[in-house]
Amino acid sequence: MFRVDRSTNRISRLPRARFSEYGLRERDHLQEWLAHQPDALDEPLLVIQKEFDGFADTRERLDLLALDAEGQLVVIENKLDDSGRDVVWQALKYAAYVSSLTKAQILDIYQSYLDRYEGGGDAAQRICEFLGLETLDEAVLNPGHRQRMVFIAAHFRKEVTATVLWLREHGIDARCLKVVPYPYGEELFIDIQPVIPTPEAADFMISMAEKETEEKSAQVAQRKTEKLRQEYWTMALEALRKANVGLYQNISTSDAHWLTAGSGIASCGYGLIFLKRELRVELSFSRFETAENKWLFDKLMERKDQIEAAFGHPIEWLRLDAKKASRIQFSYPCDGYDRERWPEYIAWHVAHMQKWEKALRGPLNDLNQAFKLREGTSDGVSV
Repeated sequence: MFRVDRSTNRISRLPRARFSEYGLRERDHLQEWLAHQPDALDEPLLVIQKEFDGFADTRERLDLLALDAEGQLVVIENKLDDSGRDVVWQALKYAAYVSSLTKAQILDIYQSYLDRYEGGGDAAQRICEFLGLETLDEAVLNPGHRQRMVFIAAHFRKEVTATVLWLREHGIDARCLKVVPYPYGEELFIDIQPVIPTPEAADFMISMAEKETEEKSAQVAQRKTEKLRQEYWTMALEALRKANVGLYQNISTSDAHWLTAGSGIASCGYGLIFLKRELRVELSFSRFETAENKWLFDKLMERKDQIEAAFGHPIEWLRLDAKKASRIQFSYPCDGYDRERWPEYIAWHVAHMQKWEKALRGPLNDLNQAFKLREGTSDGVSV
């Protein structure tokens, strides 16, 4: 910290001091300063108790207990000149202790604080005013496992900062603020600055933590979906084999949303599709050359009426001119992830793949012969 001398247009560094040099103590001084001026911690906070000892079967006391603007409980630990080695462990215990506090208990704790230290007041009304709510019924206090920790000291040991960083990486909101006294003449100033996270990095770290949480949630959801698909295909393959659907006799189960079987033409496969909102049977044209796929599609479409009559339903013919592949398909809207209806869905897949393969068998054999006739031409299709 620097003092500006406007008469000389110079700055001079103020000497740093230690609180102990002035006989200042954690409980009697720093704790009192923060209890009466909690916004010195760089955010709106409502202190609801100090020296809180309402823990079952223990005589431990946390320095300050507060609510933040989201209604989350904040455990504040003050250590003045040196953080010590065990401050994080202490705060973790306190956070665990208070994690089970209900709205009614928080209200009682704050009312006790008001009665003892501030000459009374209405705890419910003050909490509502702080949170900007009309009634306490709207307030969500101490939600889930989102308790926070704030550490204050003039010096933080490496084991403390390393642990706080590790906690933050694992989604626990822990912060370090450095408080340093600066004497000037007969006066004493204190500077309180965030150390972890730094002001510049705070938004970034929060965004990264949210992104990581989102990614983990997506990964969990993906694993659940993959497991569900694998279970469905295991049952479906068994049903296909029992129904003597030869296409899938040697196909293994999968965690993808499709199962593919050969049609007799390279890179053109029969597909069973299992989606959350839809079942399908399809035939895809997925050869390397776009022109080949479009030629195959157009040739097969010349027999559209014959194929649909044999299949018994209108078919979607998707040439997909903007894409390399083309396909034809028949769909069934459903709630695919409703396990209770899986027997119905599997029966649909079996029945329609049987009809699908039967309706397309002859036309595809003819198409295969047409491929062979085109071999050797400038735009020929090879099998």
